[in-house]
Amino acid sequence: MTKTGPAQTPERVEFRPGRRLSAKILLLTILFVMIAEVLIFVPSVANFRMTWLAGKVNTAAAASVLIASDADLELPLKAQDDVLMATGAMAIALKLGERSRFIRLSDTMPDIHSEVNVAEFSAVSAIRDTFDTLLFGGDRYIRAYGPIGDSDNMIELILPDQPLRAAMLIYARNVAVLSLIISLITASLVFLAINRIAIRPIRRMTGAMLTFRMMPEDPNAIIVPSGRNDELGIAERELASMQGQLQETLKNRKRLADLGLAVSKINHDMRNILASAQLMSDRLSSVSDPAVQRFAPKLVRTLDRAVSYSENVLSYGRAGEAAPSRRRVKLAPIVGDVEELLGIDPASGIEFSVSIPEDFELDADSEQLFRVMMNLCRNSVEAMRADTDPATVKRLSITAARMGTTALIGVEDTGPGLPAKARENLFSAFRGSARAGGTGLGLAIAQELVRAHGGTLELREDRGIGAHFEIRLPDAPVSLEQERVRRSRDRDASGAL
Repeated sequence: MTKTGPAQTPERVEFRPGRRLSAKILLLTILFVMIAEVLIFVPSVANFRMTWLAGKVNTAAAASVLIASDADLELPLKAQDDVLMATGAMAIALKLGERSRFIRLSDTMPDIHSEVNVAEFSAVSAIRDTFDTLLFGGDRYIRAYGPIGDSDNMIELILPDQPLRAAMLIYARNVAVLSLIISLITASLVFLAINRIAIRPIRRMTGAMLTFRMMPEDPNAIIVPSGRNDELGIAERELASMQGQLQETLKNRKRLADLGLAVSKINHDMRNILASAQLMSDRLSSVSDPAVQRFAPKLVRTLDRAVSYSENVLSYGRAGEAAPSRRRVKLAPIVGDVEELLGIDPASGIEFSVSIPEDFELDADSEQLFRVMMNLCRNSVEAMRADTDPATVKRLSITAARMGTTALIGVEDTGPGLPAKARENLFSAFRGSARAGGTGLGLAIAQELVRAHGGTLELREDRGIGAHFEIRLPDAPVSLEQERVRRSRDRDASGAL
């Protein structure tokens, strides 16, 4: 059994309140809404300032209509004081055509800090003057002027900015409080919506991943998709698929570990048994019976192969197959050995058809190529042997051809073919078996051996009946000097003839 370290209990992941995704989204939502409110707040206060000044100018203009109608009329001092008190101005001046007229002028004329035309102004200048008043105002004076109604007459006021600044501060405070309330309400609604749509499913997937991490072999740890059709629904389905595949992989690894333990126990005793059989087979060479002399070499070679397989039986799970020892070999004798070892019963009705030229050669490891052919042919024979219908044609055909520098070997049968599950998991150990109780190791090992030769093993889909596997093996590369020597030798041989 593979020795493993002490089991480690996965740490449970806990999040501080400030680090939760929901808390971050709530804070960001409040921040963004406040930024939006600020962008609205500044123009709003600027508009309030212009409206306040325009109101003062309009009030003074309404009181000065009587003066504008009669240039020789003098208002009583009390009326002038009432006008100044209503507008809060220190002085009011009328421009009637080419003449200017003061309603009243205070004893001392203050310094004018800024001038505002309430009828024409730009947004940029209004915002700039608003910040100037809020930050530095309180003891300065403003000259505000504008037309009287639709006439060409103008009215001007000299106003202290302290009342304006006080009104702006009150308005700014009210707007700020209202903006804060709106921000909290908006952020709460947005947060509740995002929490229901996104945060809760993400938290569910996070919990499923943590649970699966702690108990990866528990089938209940796999997340159950909610059936949503958006991106989170796709993520849930992909997570469930990934967890299922990972769980299946863990099961396969456990089976491989158990198989390695069982094989290691069997392998120890099997090597002793095969060694004894090998010693007894050596004695058969001294028996003079012609039948024994004919079968003894094949029996010895078969036992040698069995001993070699027994010694390397764990290599598949440990470090892979050994690198092929490639030589120039003939394919026909290898296929002949495969036919003899299959031991096809004539009563089974299975025909073993071989269409390979006797001189067909290729660069390969003969033992590994034998194992490839043996695994493929055994699968075909077992599939056709399960069919008990006497009218069914049962034929296993082995073909070989060459396409350029590539050798093509075909293994085709007339059996029931591979089921859909076996096709989906072809060449996968413990998943690609075509029959009940099979392991699928035969095809997995065959593909690994073919790949070690730099070739490919694939299932042809152009056959409607049975299964057709095609092996493609490239010739080993030959150096330029070796090719020149070979061609020279061929020319000499043809000249001698």
